[in-house]
This record gives sequence, C-alpha cells and structure tokens, in this order.
Amino acid sequence: MASGKRSGEFERIARYFAPLAADVPGALGLRDDVAFLEVPEGQELVVKTDAVVEGVHFLADDPPELIARKVLRVNLSDLAAKGAHPRWYLLNTAFRRDQDDAWIAAFARGLAKDQAEFEVQLVGGDTVATPGPATFAVTALGLVKASWGLKRSGAHEGDDVFVTGTLGDAALGLLVRRGELTGLKPKLRDHLVERYRLPRPRVALGPHLLGVATAALDVSDGLVADLGHLCETSKLGAVIEEALLPLSPAAKAAVAARPELIERVLTGGDDYEILFTAPASADKMLERLAREFKTPITRIGRTTRGKGVAVVDASGKRRSVERGGWTHS
Repeated sequence: MASGKRSGEFERIARYFAPLAADVPGALGLRDDVAFLEVPEGQELVVKTDAVVEGVHFLADDPPELIARKVLRVNLSDLAAKGAHPRWYLLNTAFRRDQDDAWIAAFARGLAKDQAEFEVQLVGGDTVATPGPATFAVTALGLVKASWGLKRSGAHEGDDVFVTGTLGDAALGLLVRRGELTGLKPKLRDHLVERYRLPRPRVALGPHLLGVATAALDVSDGLVADLGHLCETSKLGAVIEEALLPLSPAAKAAVAARPELIERVLTGGDDYEILFTAPASADKMLERLAREFKTPITRIGRTTRGKGVAVVDASGKRRSVERGGWTHS
C-alpha cells in the first residue's frame, strides 16, 4: 500500500479539493462551513446521496481515479433517472491512513475528469482519516423543472417497462475481479471489469424522458429488486420477459457458458441504467432518443394489475425470482 507523504486535513482540502470548487462562487473556496447556492425560479432541487465502501462497492487495489469517478457517477445516475440536470455535489471522504498524497491526488484527478464530462462542480463536504475500510460519500444536487421530475409512483397498469444500456455487466465484472468467473476471452473479461469499476450514468438522456416516461429509477440493487420498488410505490405488478433482456456480448458469453448466471443479471445490481415505464404510444419517441443519444433503450416487459415482479423465462415458464435466487414454478 501507499506509504508516502500525507498532508493534514486543511492542506489536503486546499491542495486537492478547493480547485474542484473554483467555478462556484457560492462554494466560498471551501473555506467556510457551508455553500450558498441559488436555485433558478421555476426549478426544483433534486438531492441524492450514496456512499461506496472498500470491500463492498470497490476493491482495495482498484485505481483511485476510478473509485472517485464511481462514487460520483452512482449518484449522478439517480439524478438522471429523475430527469434532473446535475449541478453540484458534496463529498465526504474517509481515507485510510496509508493512502498518501499521491493516492489522494489521483482520486482528485478522477473527480476533475468527471466534473468536466458531466458539468458538475464540488461545493463542499468533509474529510477524515480512518484505519479502514476507506469510505466515500457524495451528495449530488440537480435541477429539474418544478413538478416535472420522474418518480417511482407514476406507472400505470399496462405500461411497457424499459431499460437503457445493458444489464448484468457490473455484477459479472465483480465475479471476474474475485476470480469466480474465468474462461472468458480477455476483451470480454476486461469489458465486464470496466463496467463494474466505472458506471455510465445516462445524464444526457435522462432529462429527455420527462413527459415520456411515467415512472423511473436507476438500477442499483438489481433489476428485479428495483422494478419491485417501482411497482410497490405505483401499486402494480410487473412481468419481465427474460428473452428481451439486453445483454452485452461479454454477458451473453458468460451466461452461455454458465446459464445459472442469468440470476446475476436479474438480481446482481450495480448496473446504474435507467429503468422506466412508458405507454406503448411512446415507442417511436424512445426509438428516436436511443438513436440521438447512441444509447440502447429496450422494452423488457410490462406492468400488470397485482403485486410483485415475475420473470417469464425463455421456455415460456413463469419463473419466481427472489433476491437470493430463482426457482421455476
């Protein structure tokens, strides 16, 4: 582990994190206890916070740049799913005591890279030291037109269920990192690991779902669990058609070699794609958005009267899926 020079708290803030807040006057150069942020008239503030913990959401030898980008992106993903434009974020860091200035500088570079890509700025936070595990939390702040933000509660019976991107890559990537998924070609293995380490929040696409989607959230806990959250809030059930699940070539190869891995695709989590419902009349609009933003948007099922989420497998049988696995019924 790193064991070089390590700055004190205030020097660390001034050297590595204050530059990330330089473009926001209300952040006060991170020299105060708070930030003063002006919300434009007719806009609502959308707020989300999530943490990542070493050994749970990332591994100790993951590159610090990617750890930083992951903690920011998993929060931006939630804003995207609500149709919000990201603007600012707060950062809380609990660096391990053996993570030196070089490690922290690389972490800050990762944040700077994603700030530029997603047009979001740091406005405050806190930093402490810990014997471990390292833990990082972001509170992301975005803006959406008042009363227009997408919620979990807006789905209607008979809506189609859609998801952006592909599913299962991150969960399978974690298996690769742990040595529990072998035999894939290097290019496919590398793709899965990259998707685990670095989510792709649909920040550009998300706001264009306003007025199209009826309900939305991002896939973080797993497809079945998260669709279950949406259905519970909307007081509906849903059916997923397994044959429609969008899989990358790497995930297809993994599932072909080990069919039981379809459970990971359905329940594994860490996809950070937008899961949403929309009426059938939205199909043409969604096809246009998929082309415009070069992001697959796939219909994977429909909402139904009742409760819970069921999966119809490739043989046409109804498969009961639980958080810990699935059984045919």
